[in-house]
Amino acid sequence: MKFRNLVSKRYKEVPADCQIVSQALMTRGGYIKSVGNGIFSLFPPTVRVVRKIEEIIREEMNRIDGQEVLFPVAMPAALWQESGRYTSVGSELVRFTDRSGGQMVLGMTHEEAAVHLTRDVMDSYTQFPFMIYQIQTKFRDEPRARGGLIRVREFTMKDGYSYHTTQEDLEKYYLRCHEVYERIFARAGLPEVISVASDSGMMGGKVAHEFMFVTEIGEDTLVLCDACDYRANMEAAPLIVENQTDEIQPLAKVATPDVKTIEALCAFLGIEAAQTCKAVVYRINETDQRVVVFLRGDLEVNETKLRNHLKAEIHPDVSEEGDSAITYGFLGPIGLDKSCVVVYDQSLVGIESLVTGANEPDAHLTGFNIARDVGKVAYVDVAKTYEGAICPKCGAYTISIQRGIEVGNIFQLGDKYSKAMGMQYADSDGELKTPVMGCYGIGVGRLAASVCEARHDDNGPIWPMPIAPWQVEICSLRADQEEVAEVSQSLYGALGASGIESLWDDRAVSAGVMFADADLMGVPIRAVVSPKGLKDGTIELAMRDKSKLVKVPVDEAVSMIREWITEEMARYAVD
Repeated sequence: MKFRNLVSKRYKEVPADCQIVSQALMTRGGYIKSVGNGIFSLFPPTVRVVRKIEEIIREEMNRIDGQEVLFPVAMPAALWQESGRYTSVGSELVRFTDRSGGQMVLGMTHEEAAVHLTRDVMDSYTQFPFMIYQIQTKFRDEPRARGGLIRVREFTMKDGYSYHTTQEDLEKYYLRCHEVYERIFARAGLPEVISVASDSGMMGGKVAHEFMFVTEIGEDTLVLCDACDYRANMEAAPLIVENQTDEIQPLAKVATPDVKTIEALCAFLGIEAAQTCKAVVYRINETDQRVVVFLRGDLEVNETKLRNHLKAEIHPDVSEEGDSAITYGFLGPIGLDKSCVVVYDQSLVGIESLVTGANEPDAHLTGFNIARDVGKVAYVDVAKTYEGAICPKCGAYTISIQRGIEVGNIFQLGDKYSKAMGMQYADSDGELKTPVMGCYGIGVGRLAASVCEARHDDNGPIWPMPIAPWQVEICSLRADQEEVAEVSQSLYGALGASGIESLWDDRAVSAGVMFADADLMGVPIRAVVSPKGLKDGTIELAMRDKSKLVKVPVDEAVSMIREWITEEMARYAVD
């Protein structure tokens, strides 16, 4: 490929709307172009990167007996109505009506299509287990599109679905997929990706893991243990507390004029937030019923845990003028309006004396004891864990909180979709049974952007050899000189004949411009053909990451480039 014909454009300045490094470099380098909010066109360099990622994914999916299929992007709503997700999924699912009046959806994920494809053709136990996968465009009407390809609305994703006759078989295959995912990320140049236990969300199922690239710009909050291998997403991490037992105190009402926050209450009474019982109010979306969560005053509600406990979607409640059913700022368990759903977090277990709201303006209660003043209650875990908390696995106070980008996920779906959509198979005894399923996804564009985020310097991406758009870039300084042009042409042809992908820059531009553009291309190996070097009969070879810089005789350049490529590919090889 000649640089002069490459469909893309590079920019010196960072566009004002770029929020993170990968977005800035991929915009400046001519990789992506915004079409709309969270929707991008990809220039040829990016397409070459993502195609190589896709090929790695295909090789690894085929390694575990995956069969590639292709589902439609647009589907009849009836499929999603069968599974129940047509109404349970919110506005992220794009619903529309076709010209004949039929209800349709755009696929944001394809569990329904996967069951539809297989349910009437895989109907005997002898055909199980099996796994199908696709690499396809999806559309999720994401409300928080940001960061270039990191969080988008239209995206390419590999999603796979495995089918099993027993839960035990699913669990074994799930572990195989976990291992293959680690191989994929390592081969794609991002071996530092870690897996964390996660909440299954709208996908359903009881066991799920997300594969995270740990980075400060990540949107997901990760809970990691510094003393053991415990890893979880904040949404799925349990909070373990060990409250010190104190003495039971008499219940007393104290005047707290205009003291409506935990911070103000602690300052007013001279106490710690952990000595208070805080109230946080939500509403159930479907019924608008209030939910009041009581938890230790120094903690926050984990809304995902709360949703899972309630089995309902929720939203924060807000104070309304003239609403006499609830006294905002002074909420407590005693005398709370009986129409509210009440949830007690387990962080309150073992605390014998608390300060809480009195459910009347400008008043709080001290000496509040749940067992004495309320009676027996069911405690649940709905609070967020925090830095320095107790590890659920090893019991040490070593929890650390970090940020990460989710580049893949795997779920044990169970029979959520197969049962709802009537998929059955005949077992060995002739009895009809419902298969259990697993689901396995990787965001291809997000993975490419994450590699850029991890592998770059101030001047541009440093693409790992397995996914680089080209393996070598030839920079011809003074290509208007006959010898430079001839040697460059010969090198370009020899590389192509050897099966080595090269980008040849023979433009009539300064060395500074050419090298700046080469940095933005991020090609691993750079071959500089210049009048100065040719006086000595040499070509300068350099690695984009600055790890190597040598001058080699012209006739030895191809063999050395081939050697470097072999070494670089070996860095990312997985046994």
